[in-house]
Amino acid sequence: MDLELVGKRAFVSGSTQGIGFAIAEALLQEGAAVVVNGRDEHRVRTAVDRLTESVPEADVTGIAADFADPEQVRALLTRLGAVDVLVNNVGVFDVKDFLEISDEEWQHYFDVNVMSAVRLSRHALGHMLGNGWGRIIFVASESGVDVPADMTHYGLTKAGLLALGNGLAKTTRGSRVTVNTIVGGPTYSDGVARAVEQLARDQGMPADDLKEAIVAGNRTSLLQRFIEPAEIATLAVYLASPRSAATNGAALRADGGTLTTLL
Repeated sequence: MDLELVGKRAFVSGSTQGIGFAIAEALLQEGAAVVVNGRDEHRVRTAVDRLTESVPEADVTGIAADFADPEQVRALLTRLGAVDVLVNNVGVFDVKDFLEISDEEWQHYFDVNVMSAVRLSRHALGHMLGNGWGRIIFVASESGVDVPADMTHYGLTKAGLLALGNGLAKTTRGSRVTVNTIVGGPTYSDGVARAVEQLARDQGMPADDLKEAIVAGNRTSLLQRFIEPAEIATLAVYLASPRSAATNGAALRADGGTLTTLL
């Protein structure tokens, strides 16, 4: 199926690895021009080189910016210009007891996970509405619906993305701009892989054994394995395409059946 993305320009935040990288790669494969983003120039250059190798003749560029720093974000927006597709993917996560999370950590999570999406969407939405077409996608998480006790700061920010996507969609009424949110499940991204490997070392066990134990402990998962980043990317690219025109203001689950609610 032709997803009709040739000639579209996309920006994917936090796309030098993991889900963001997979989304950038999938968009390039469909013919879109893509701007990738990471915290520093080395990460960005490496990602651009990998994507160019993976998708020969791809139109891929990059802009480095740390979304925890408003000055860097302002510089990024100045360089970015107009985009047809915005994927708000950047995010940080950690496992930590609620009583040990400082005010500074709460602020950091909010700045990176929520305010990045606010600032990018504010930058992109006006052009999209004026141009008569556009797609804004938020990459949220099942943790924003069923918030883990030891990841309350992460869960709160992902719930915030669900609210942000819902509200922004209402500003697109009657236009050909859509705003949707992906509710992802446990995904074996680079960050998760590193966390699992570190925890396995701490516990003196093979990483594959710990990975299997984590999956086995997720009793509500129907998939019974970690989701691959490319599987999230498949849904993201569909939502980015003109063919998804009838889907707006939605929170679409790609959670492997982890959530037990009907909707």
